[in-house]
Parts: sequence; structure tokens; C-alpha cells
Amino acid sequence: MNTANKTRILAECAVLIALGTILAQIKVYEMPNGGSITAASMVPFILVSFRHGAKWGLLTGFANSLLQMLLGGLWPTPAGTALAMGLEVILDYLVPFTVLGIAYVFAKPFGENRKLEGIVCGTICVCFLRFLAHFLSGIIVWGSITEDGIGAVTYSASYNGSFMSIETVITVVVIVLLYKSVPKLFKA
Repeated sequence: MNTANKTRILAECAVLIALGTILAQIKVYEMPNGGSITAASMVPFILVSFRHGAKWGLLTGFANSLLQMLLGGLWPTPAGTALAMGLEVILDYLVPFTVLGIAYVFAKPFGENRKLEGIVCGTICVCFLRFLAHFLSGIIVWGSITEDGIGAVTYSASYNGSFMSIETVITVVVIVLLYKSVPKLFKA
């Protein structure tokens, strides 16, 4: 890959990071202890993965995780320890937003003949991985704030599932609409 091409991809990734950051600030609903339903804020990062592969997708997803942490603010953990804060950073920010960049990995096996199926599968898979990271954080880091005797696993699954399921549907719908209206967006 030549320098001009790398520069073009880097500029494109920067624009999509900015777009994703703006979309993340447009919150349809915000949960009381973190997490929100946004205006399809995961789409730009998933799109980078489909256009340029996992390396660029992971890079932009990681940049997104840092921006989410800085702009969204870290919530003080109930445990209040350095370990709990470290786990919060990893499980609520670094992992869930970075994994959006591997959507292409899940879509690739579908090939060109079933590209839309692959795109939907890749999108659902990375949204599920993001949910899984938040779910684990809910058990490990936030487990002590459950309500009225509900176990940490049940509470985390229902809390994180409530916003991530809707966020996933929004993301899949927007990705499908983009693919059907501008399929060139999904080619490098």
C-alpha cells in the first residue's frame, strides 16, 4: 500500500471517527448508570471494518473507545479500587468499542455472492461482542448495585440488554439501508 493510499484511508477513518463521535452525542435514551441508545453511532466504525478490514477497523474502534471514555466520563465504581477502575476502562470502553472494528472478519466467509448476509452477520456479531463486554463489566465491576435481590447476572443481562438490543437493531437497519442505497460504501 502506497503512502497516498494510506493517507486517504487515515483521513477517511478520521472523518468517520468524528461522525461516530457526533452520533454518540445524539442520545435517544440514556440509561441511569451508563449506556445509551444513540443515533446509530456504531455504524461509522463498522463501516471502516467493511471498507478497509480488521486492522483499520480495530484502530478506529480503539480511537472511538478513548473518545467515548473522555467525552462520556468514567463512572466511579462501587468498589472504588484501582482494579475496579481498570476493569471498567477495559470492559466498558476499550473492548466494547474496539471490537466494532472486526465486523469484516465475521462477514468475509459469506463472500461476494452473499455480501449483504455477511454484512448483517458481521454487524450483529460485533454488537453482541460489545454487549458481552458490558455484560461482564456489569457482573464483575457493577455487580454490587443490583436492585431488590436480583442477582448480578440477571441484572447485568437485563440492564445492558435493554439498550444494546435496541442499539443493535438501529445499527443493523442503518447498515442495511446504506448497503442497499450506496453499495460502493462497502468497497475499499
